Amino acid sequence: MPRLLITCSLYFWVSAGVYAQLAGYRVFFGMTNQKPQQVILRQWHQNNRSIYLALNPQTLETTVENIPANQVQIMAWSDIMRHVNQTPYGRALQVEQQRDTHLQDAGIERTDTTERGFSLTIDLCPSSKPLIRSVFEDLIKAFEPEEKPIPITITITGLWMQNHAQDLAYLKSLVKRGDLAITWVNHSFHHRYNPQLSLPINFMLEAGTNLNDEVLLNEQAMLQRGLTPSIFFRFPGLVSDKGVFDRILAFGLLPIGSDAWLAKNQQPKQGSLVLIHANGNEPLGISDFISLIQKKSQFIRNKTWLLYDLPTSVTKEKD
Repeated sequence: MPRLLITCSLYFWVSAGVYAQLAGYRVFFGMTNQKPQQVILRQWHQNNRSIYLALNPQTLETTVENIPANQVQIMAWSDIMRHVNQTPYGRALQVEQQRDTHLQDAGIERTDTTERGFSLTIDLCPSSKPLIRSVFEDLIKAFEPEEKPIPITITITGLWMQNHAQDLAYLKSLVKRGDLAITWVNHSFHHRYNPQLSLPINFMLEAGTNLNDEVLLNEQAMLQRGLTPSIFFRFPGLVSDKGVFDRILAFGLLPIGSDAWLAKNQQPKQGSLVLIHANGNEPLGISDFISLIQKKSQFIRNKTWLLYDLPTSVTKEKD
């Protein structure tokens, strides 16, 4: 695997075989002056212009924006929090601060419990196996035309993107043709895992983990491939401690867990964040999900059992 180079700008290997960069990519907190007011989370430079990753605090949608510098007000994070305190984003951050102590599944596990269905989250951890495309094809068959595009969340790692360019192009093609609406979630760049280590010192808790790299390198890898990072973050293995969890919050991100990891026989409830892996490493979860949507086919046809967009569901979450 090519060696990562890190200088004043952050670099990573892209599929074309050359080093690419987002010059000066950094955490940058501010707010826009124009309405609707947006929170600025990141800044980088392109063609002598400042580019920003912006968040709508009402909808939790992120966008890449080319905004004139005089339209962006640099602010301390504490000041931003005061401005967004009564927005869905501000409320979600306050709730997240109460979830930071669990070793596993800290973060949002379930959202709007009045929903007749759930939010589907699909993890793409590093894997030498190809993407299980059949799960997406079965998903489209099951939910169209009742839902089109079908809202799903994909949590993605940098190493998976490096090694699966064609599979990523396939997923993007499903978005382009209107079959899927994907919320892209940062799942760390390397997704470190050592089977010899216990959970409290494994995954992102392993000694020597560079949290800045895991978050910021992966955001850049996503942006370079045309994916807009969402406001969410999923810990590898769903494992964290208070220190790591709070550092993710300090990036302005909202950690997500799951109360329905299908391969662990956890059954979904209304508003659940259902977890499956489509990277070829967890066939049991895939087969369980396919069985689930087959059993629910009549309810899908009647629109009484649907998939929900994660950002929208979180905006409805009750404290």
